[in-house]
Amino acid sequence: MSTETPDQKNAMFDRIIVERRSHRQFRQEFPPEELIRDIIHAGLHAPFAAAAVSNTDDYFRRFFILKKDSKSMITGSSLIFEEIKAAALNLERAMENDPQLRTKAIGFANRLAMIQKMGKVPGVGTAPYFIIVAEKKGFPAVEQQALAHCMENMWLKATALGLGFQLVSITAQMADNPAFCKILDIPPGEWALMGCAIGYPAEELAPSVRPPVARVTRWLE
Repeated sequence: MSTETPDQKNAMFDRIIVERRSHRQFRQEFPPEELIRDIIHAGLHAPFAAAAVSNTDDYFRRFFILKKDSKSMITGSSLIFEEIKAAALNLERAMENDPQLRTKAIGFANRLAMIQKMGKVPGVGTAPYFIIVAEKKGFPAVEQQALAHCMENMWLKATALGLGFQLVSITAQMADNPAFCKILDIPPGEWALMGCAIGYPAEELAPSVRPPVARVTRWLE
C-alpha cells in the first residue's frame, strides 16, 4: 500500500506534467535498459479502443526498440529519410497548382526542406533509442488516438525518470512501407505506427508555460 497521501501524489503528478518537454538534443550515453522497460510498461497501461480490437488472441499493441548505430536503426533511418524526400516532392507539386494549399502548407514544406538539408530526420538515430509503437488497426479507425494515449504515458514516465523524449511523427507515414515493416516483422498496412526518441537530455529545459485555466475555459449552463 502506498505511503504517499493524495496531496503528495497530486503535487508530484503536477510537477511531472509541467516538466514534460520536447527534447531534441541528447547525450550519447545509453540509459539502462530497465528504464526503457519501465517506459514501455507505462505505454502498455495506456487506454485503448477495446470495441475496435475485439480479437484478443493476438495482442493489439507492439513495441520495437532500435538502438543508435544498430543495423535496424541505420536501415530504418534511411527509409524514413526517403519518405521525407518523397513527401516534400509530392507537397511541392500539389502546392504548385493550389495557392490556397501553399498558404496553409508553406511552413510544413519549409520544415521538410530543412530536414533534407540536414540529411537526417530529427529523433531518428540522434538519440540512443528510437522506439516504435504499433497499434493493430480495427473498426472504427481509432488507432492513432490509442497511440497518442500510449505516447503520452511513455512521455510522462520518461519525464519522471529524468529522460528526454521527442515525438517522431513521421513514423506514422511508414505503416504502409513494405521495407520498413519488414524490419519490424509486421504486415504492411495492418498496424498503425508512431515513434519517439529517448535518451538523457543534453540540456535542461524550463517547464512549459501555458495560459491560466480561466483564460481558456468557459463554464456552460
